[in-house]
Amino acid sequence: MTTARTCAARRGTCDGRPRAYRDAVLIDDLPTPALVVDLDAFDRNVATMAARWPGATLRPHVKAFKSTALARRLADAGHRGFCCATIREMEGMAAAGLGDDLLLANEVLDARRLGVLVEGGARITVAVDSPETIAAAAAGGVREVLIDVCVGLPRCGCVPADAGGLAEQARAAGLMVRGVMGYEGHVVGLEDRAERTARGDESMAVLAAAHEAVGGDVVSGGGSGTWDLNHTVTELQAGSFLLGDTAYAKLGMPFEQALSLVGTVISVNREGGWAVADVGLKSLGMDHGKPSLAEPPGARVWITSDEHLTIGPPKGQADPPARIGDRVRVIPAHVDPTIAYHERMYVTRGDEVVDTWPVDLRNW
Repeated sequence: MTTARTCAARRGTCDGRPRAYRDAVLIDDLPTPALVVDLDAFDRNVATMAARWPGATLRPHVKAFKSTALARRLADAGHRGFCCATIREMEGMAAAGLGDDLLLANEVLDARRLGVLVEGGARITVAVDSPETIAAAAAGGVREVLIDVCVGLPRCGCVPADAGGLAEQARAAGLMVRGVMGYEGHVVGLEDRAERTARGDESMAVLAAAHEAVGGDVVSGGGSGTWDLNHTVTELQAGSFLLGDTAYAKLGMPFEQALSLVGTVISVNREGGWAVADVGLKSLGMDHGKPSLAEPPGARVWITSDEHLTIGPPKGQADPPARIGDRVRVIPAHVDPTIAYHERMYVTRGDEVVDTWPVDLRNW
């Protein structure tokens, strides 16, 4: 990525040519803050995952990227079954012609909108973990379910010993029980690989036992952090690996950082040694901590405010790390909520913008 020191795009020229006379749109032409996706890195991430989880064995999690344009690229690569977190995501995917096999990996007490999708020809499966959610699925017109089993994460999922009984109730209500699902979300981010492996195995042993009681062909679960450690599931619910963030980067996985948030330096304090960019809490998911900086090299994030990112110089230096007008490249700590703040992702090769992926599934 070029900076204001080498590119005068904001003054109307770049590469020696006026903007009006260039066919290409460059990163430095974008209004900031702007989500930017390195397409080559993205494609390599898809290929790396597909080598381990090809075709239908990978069920990409839409909540990680909330874009039907990105999902269509995955479908073209052979991954036509998707996992969603909200009914809105399910509706958007079906409307985009990506409804071959959609799983709502979440409990709902009103499934009527899902029933509409079924009537429209989409294959819809919903997670259930109680008599109430089973009744809601049947009443709403859903025909297929997975029994959601708690495997250690204190979130949704039935007590493992109840899984078989719930499957019987679901079948009695006229539902097809495809199998089970369970998410070891308390494990996927553990930095110690040995601990991640051991605790993941414990969780999957619980899920496998529940599957014996439930039956069905599907064992769904896992995530990016256990992509090469989970040998139990028949389909992997992973999404963050596609674009990356600083939390997953700590795990030493072979996936590249494909997403960054580009900002512009709008103020510099020469005495204090800091610079301020137009990136802040309203454009970054912060639940996993502060973002990091890929550019300028060595610069450090000091403060993240509503609309501002205050960055300091590398250790041992006193001068501000950037000038007014320079571009900065920020790596989010958590990719999912970061994307949900934005309306689009700009897809790039090198410094050139080659496509735009609308974040059309954002919000609830």
